[in-house]
Amino acid sequence: MKQQRHEAFLMCPPAHFEVSYVINPWMEGNVAHADLSLAQRQWRALRDGLAQVAQVREMPAAAGVPDMVFTANGGLVLEDAVVLSHFRHVERQDEEPRFKAWFESQGLRVLSMPAHIPFEGAGDALLDRQAELLWMGYGHRTDVRAAPLIAGWLEIEVQSLQLVDPRFYHLDTCFCPLAGGYLMYYPAAFDAASQKAIAARVPEHRRIVVGEEDALAFACNTVNSAGHVFLNRASPALRARLEQAGFEVHETPLSEFMKAGGAAKCLTLKLTEPRRRAANAPMRGEPKERRSA
Repeated sequence: MKQQRHEAFLMCPPAHFEVSYVINPWMEGNVAHADLSLAQRQWRALRDGLAQVAQVREMPAAAGVPDMVFTANGGLVLEDAVVLSHFRHVERQDEEPRFKAWFESQGLRVLSMPAHIPFEGAGDALLDRQAELLWMGYGHRTDVRAAPLIAGWLEIEVQSLQLVDPRFYHLDTCFCPLAGGYLMYYPAAFDAASQKAIAARVPEHRRIVVGEEDALAFACNTVNSAGHVFLNRASPALRARLEQAGFEVHETPLSEFMKAGGAAKCLTLKLTEPRRRAANAPMRGEPKERRSA
């Protein structure tokens, strides 16, 4: 599996990981029930697998911020800029200065949301893998008012999608843009207008629709690096569909992190995000923001 590694992902070791509060439905009944030793083994398996096809950079863990292991929520990176997260729940807000300091240490230009607008980074803001487009989920953690700000700051078109199922509280729990213009997603997590917007932008033959069983196994919470996908679990039918699309599927069990509401994608933040400017796309300086509602 080892290949030349052009992409880079940020991870944070689970030295202080635990389920110590409830801020999403997955945490209910799981406070103090995570097995730290197993979580560490699962995290290392994901890291080691991903490191075969991409660079993995690590930031230090810290006591008191158990969810910092979910680096996807730290911010949204595009080229040399990062839009820093501003967490809705106070339990996660102590992560913000830690992520900011790490991003600055890497030379990234940090952009910050106004204090009254929650935004949860690459948990809710996912760059398309083919078009010059940002998909942004809202309704549970991120405020839709973040969309025009990001569109202006990053000079990119933003398609807002409304999330309606609290089990899928971040966009990356139910929606995964893949290389080659493919999209893996669970339609029932979105309102009707958002489902229509997705269908209008992604051709049917590029849409990989996930059923509820796979969705609840966090199959959409997938790390995609070139032709490789890393996920918690996939049904035989979903695995076959992904392989038919040309992807090599790597199942890496992440049961302990699912107790906190996260899996493979949540545990990583892609740091190498180039622009994908299409010939007919608007020129920089002409951002557009679309809302599905």
